[in-house]
Amino acid sequence: MHPSASAHGGRILTLNHETSNSCKPEDIAHGFIAARAAGIALDRYPGTPPADLETAYQVQAAAIARWPDTIKGWKVARVAPAFAAQFPEERLIGPAFARNIHRLDSGEVAQCPVFEGGFAAVEAEVVIVVAADSPPGKVDWTADSVGAFVKSMHIGVEVASSPLATLNDLGPGAVISDFGNNWGVVVGPEIVNWRELEAIDVETFIDAQPVGRGKVAIEAGPLGALAFTLNKRAKQGENLRAGDVISTGMITGVHDIRIGQQSRHVFAGFGEVQVRTARAGAVGAPCGVSSAAPPKQGQPL
Repeated sequence: MHPSASAHGGRILTLNHETSNSCKPEDIAHGFIAARAAGIALDRYPGTPPADLETAYQVQAAAIARWPDTIKGWKVARVAPAFAAQFPEERLIGPAFARNIHRLDSGEVAQCPVFEGGFAAVEAEVVIVVAADSPPGKVDWTADSVGAFVKSMHIGVEVASSPLATLNDLGPGAVISDFGNNWGVVVGPEIVNWRELEAIDVETFIDAQPVGRGKVAIEAGPLGALAFTLNKRAKQGENLRAGDVISTGMITGVHDIRIGQQSRHVFAGFGEVQVRTARAGAVGAPCGVSSAAPPKQGQPL
């Protein structure tokens, strides 16, 4: 693998023939980790994209083992109907690392890195903070039974970014293999009365232009995503931890965003979350904030 300059001023990691044809989870994970650690794009998928869920999560596990940060949550996304036969689970998950999780105070704008020349998007989402460690081995959670594991529910944003611009186009196996295409979870104001709600209307703007509207049903959406994550982690021999954040799935769409643009995500009746993108540097700079006050890093949840 060799880095080279791109036409737009960024750098691209060029894969050799042997690497770009490998099926080994460790080789694929190494390709993505090398690019993420250097903050540069990939010119192609670093191997053969996983054709099934088992292989995809093997790659993800190999990459997690190599990455020098602690998992503090998970992103969740639905598997598109077109891929349901090949990847027969309703959702997929990917790790959210401590450096890329930030809780905003009122008026702050999250500053989040994305990969120049890679994939970059923002997604309005409801974020759940987990109340307690989940019991090991329990795999029959449902949206009706997970309420006790919700410490708090928040309006928020997932920052989706990968060194590979075409990652989403390659399907769920590829997305799972590269950290679920996650590179940030922004936790905004709390939805205090979530137990009394059926749904929330949401709208997303990028540079003040409307780009999408949607409605999220609390039970089928956030609570269903939490149940899926609890079950999936238990099947993987792991559990969720108190304080983990769960970014529960896009509401208004997956909105492409360029470096330097700013998004605003308005949750009717509950406020808004704003994100400004910056160029990812080496080792992936974490989300930060901008406001009238000095930036604060790594607030605990």
